Amino acid sequence: MSGDHGDHGHGTVVDPKDLPEGANVTLSGRVSAAESYSETLPEAEPFSPQQLSRIDEAMMLASRSTGLRFNVYVGDLGEDPVARTGELHAGVEGAADAVLIAVSPGQRFVEVLTGHDARVRLPDRSAKLAIMSMVASFKEGDLVGGLLSGLRMLADQAGRHAPIQHVGIREQVVV
Repeated sequence: MSGDHGDHGHGTVVDPKDLPEGANVTLSGRVSAAESYSETLPEAEPFSPQQLSRIDEAMMLASRSTGLRFNVYVGDLGEDPVARTGELHAGVEGAADAVLIAVSPGQRFVEVLTGHDARVRLPDRSAKLAIMSMVASFKEGDLVGGLLSGLRMLADQAGRHAPIQHVGIREQVVV
């Protein structure tokens, strides 16, 4: 495109050689361009915006009530799902206090991975019970319900986050 303006300042003069493939200057001087358009089919996205909102809210509530960092991953986990789940968990900020629910529906794989500090409050037995509940929902075709149920169960098992208590310390201001 050249930056030259016509004699009357009505716009930019476009050299057709400078246009991308699929673009052309019309008789009126407007540039018309063909672009590839592919509509994302609803089936291609695993969750609707409302479902994502429900999952996000459940993670937030679980994290707030327990003080642990709850995360959910849904998607393909590659050739070694266990190793990939470990990589994902390690990449979470504050991984020691993190709980990752990894689900790969196509691989029929579900894992709950807890960080070192989170494991104190969420032993393997608790994680296995949550997985069993999620799998029951997944078998019925309810991915969202299974995730919500798993998050609630894990938060309940972890218990409430104990607030910091100040034991017998008083400050005295001397004027």
